[in-house]
Amino acid sequence: MFRAQGAISLGSRSLLKILSQVRIRSFVTRAIAVFACALIFSQLLWAQSTKQPNPNDSISAEKAIPSEDGQAPGTLEEEMKAKRAIKFAEKARQDNLERARDLADLGKGLLTSFKRNNSLDREAGKKLDRLEKLTKRVRNEAGGSDNQVSIDKAPSDLASAVARLADVAESLRSKVEKTPRQVISTSVIDEANVLLEVIGLVRNFSGLR
Repeated sequence: MFRAQGAISLGSRSLLKILSQVRIRSFVTRAIAVFACALIFSQLLWAQSTKQPNPNDSISAEKAIPSEDGQAPGTLEEEMKAKRAIKFAEKARQDNLERARDLADLGKGLLTSFKRNNSLDREAGKKLDRLEKLTKRVRNEAGGSDNQVSIDKAPSDLASAVARLADVAESLRSKVEKTPRQVISTSVIDEANVLLEVIGLVRNFSGLR
């Protein structure tokens, strides 16, 4: 009987020892699993942090990538400057055309006034002043400057001088209209200088200074 009890007691201890070992192994296994999961998670976090975009790289990429229309920023800026220059040149040409038309109208007005009164009054003198300023401006815009010219068959009296003034003013208007922008026209410059000489003759014959 005592032997049986001893055997049972010994068997109980063995069973307890086995259960204890099983629990320890289970705990160790779970601990290893938790550690492995933590290690994997930390590796993922590290990988994501290394893949964060570099702002400098983005800026460099933007500079290197052409714009939507296929042009680099520098090329687009140069094109805009060229367009502004063309627009400015076209406006300058239109302004010069207006001056040429104005001086042609002034020439016609002076001729009409002279035919009506057979003389030129102070109002005509003001028109001569404006006509002279417009003519110089047209000449300067064409690339010319003061230049003494000889007049073919120069007028000998006020009537012929006023008639020639109207003709030359109209001729100058026509030459300006036919001249493309940004072109130095010697014909425009020469005609403007002739008109200035005729204006001087009209002043001398009329006594308007």
